[in-house]
Amino acid sequence: MTDRSLPSLERVRSEITRNRLRAAFAVLILVSAAVVVSAAGGGVSTASKDDVPDAPETDNHTVVTESGRAGTITAYQPNGEVLYYNNSRTKYFDADPVEGDPLTVEYAATDTIHTEGSNCGAPPCTRNVIERTDLETGEVEVIYERYDYKEYAGEWHDIDRINETHFVVADMVADQVFIVNTETEVVDWLWDAQSDFPLEGGHSWPRDWAHINDVEYIDSGQMEGRIMASLRNQDQVVFLDQEEGLLEDWTLGGENEHDVLHEQHNPDFIPESQGGPAVLVADSENGQIKEFQREDGEWTQTWLWEDDQIQWPRDADRLPNGNTLISDTHGNRVMEVDQSGEIVWEVASSLPYESERLETGDESESGRSAQALGLENRTEAESSGGGGGGGGGGFGFSPLGFLGDLIESILPHRIYNALLFISPVWMGSSEFAAIGVALLTGLTWVGTEIGWQLRDRGVRFRLPVYRQGGS
Repeated sequence: MTDRSLPSLERVRSEITRNRLRAAFAVLILVSAAVVVSAAGGGVSTASKDDVPDAPETDNHTVVTESGRAGTITAYQPNGEVLYYNNSRTKYFDADPVEGDPLTVEYAATDTIHTEGSNCGAPPCTRNVIERTDLETGEVEVIYERYDYKEYAGEWHDIDRINETHFVVADMVADQVFIVNTETEVVDWLWDAQSDFPLEGGHSWPRDWAHINDVEYIDSGQMEGRIMASLRNQDQVVFLDQEEGLLEDWTLGGENEHDVLHEQHNPDFIPESQGGPAVLVADSENGQIKEFQREDGEWTQTWLWEDDQIQWPRDADRLPNGNTLISDTHGNRVMEVDQSGEIVWEVASSLPYESERLETGDESESGRSAQALGLENRTEAESSGGGGGGGGGGFGFSPLGFLGDLIESILPHRIYNALLFISPVWMGSSEFAAIGVALLTGLTWVGTEIGWQLRDRGVRFRLPVYRQGGS
């Protein structure tokens, strides 16, 4: 350091006083807090029926289930008003209309048991149920139930009726798919994922190894009588034959082949009569809706939809009119996109898991494949709209929005989505950035104050390696 530079440094030190630095730290923390408080007052809530927002008008009834901090099932009338609401279960998952009575639905739901008793020796435990509900009368009937020993990854995310007495169940607890006679409660058929997949794959066993989150009984076409299942943690959609087991040649995706699928949810099978074989699926960790067509013994991606707001979608259904109904969990919305990719219907929801448009058949059974419809891809670059949480400004650039997007791009998708899942529903990337700025500013302030106190007491620190003057 030269003698000439010393006066200028002294002038800088005299201008930036300790009080000015303290004021700057305080302003940064207050501004960050204001961003978070402002967002907290504007988040959507579905914790009670009175909180549920009305939906836009549409031609049919719509059912939405939630399985986040609060479990809910909500049915909207065509005019957008709430017809039915229930939050008595801890979580609600897949919901299907009853054939011949579209305003009666059957669904998988879960109760968490926190008290020790005959049905839970070491809390928390889980009670998994298949229920039927008449949405007009509110009458609820338990069709089948089972108690399980754990809460984490202890749910049935999907069930599918085969006939009057039998259901196929996605058993996440035991990493199995089974068919049960709900009258006798006898399991007639079972497939164990361990019979075809190594424990070294997926996530940690036995905590949440395969995470089987979807099943579908295929009742027409060349795959009639087979079962499609989604192994989320193996990034694969598989097809099962009740005699032969896993049909390996039909498997869609592969372990860690994330350019195909990354921890997907709720695939729907579209048969040949509707332009298939095809699979429409929510590619959750990639933040996309995809469709794959079966051609020459292989799966080929034929359609993709995304916008700049979609965040961890968990369901997509192809409707008879060619539109697609999407449940965007961390985007806090359920929406319908038309064949050109434009959003034509949308309702806010805290953490939607699945949505079903009643009077149109079960899931995508009345919809046609993307290839048959001639659908074109819709990517984030082609979409317009605001994502990324609050904290924006009116000048085309938001520092917090930029920092939030940077945080989202740096963190692995699973970590970022896990943060969103455990955070309040109004938290977005800008709010995470605001909290990060406030914490970093606070730590810097504390460190600076400690440094000042030590300096005032004559305490000095020297680098362990330094260069002596002279030569």
